[in-house]
Amino acid sequence: MDTYTIEKLDIKDYKKCNNIWNMKKCEFTEKFRKEIEVGNRVVFVYKINGKFIGEIAYVIDMNDTDYTIPNQRIYISRLIVKKEYRNQGIGGILIDYILEEIKKLGYKEATIGVDKDNISALHLYQKKGFTNVLFDGKDEYGEFYKLIKEI
Repeated sequence: MDTYTIEKLDIKDYKKCNNIWNMKKCEFTEKFRKEIEVGNRVVFVYKINGKFIGEIAYVIDMNDTDYTIPNQRIYISRLIVKKEYRNQGIGGILIDYILEEIKKLGYKEATIGVDKDNISALHLYQKKGFTNVLFDGKDEYGEFYKLIKEI
């Protein structure tokens, strides 16, 4: 069994996230980097033998009260696991980990957004207690839910 660690991402290692997702193709790569730099986005990386395999983040202020309310509600963002490591429980481990981190910060609620057609993510989030739908609608990227969980 490979040993894994979950570590807070250091901004100097941000480019290593390309091992998990294609940073050149993602239109939000630079936005995420800026949010990390100012402390609004905190990313945790799941590593196996030092290699970046998965990541999850929380965002303190999304400029959307469905998603974030100061000192009460925080947004979980970018749960992503490298394709060949999916369906091995890593996503669930990352959610459990970030919920503990959020709880330590004193937040009472966590929110998450999920595309309606992302059945595996939707199933995982529901299994982890994100069962209340705050919003059911669509934007320029497609149909999605905003889900919330008390922590």
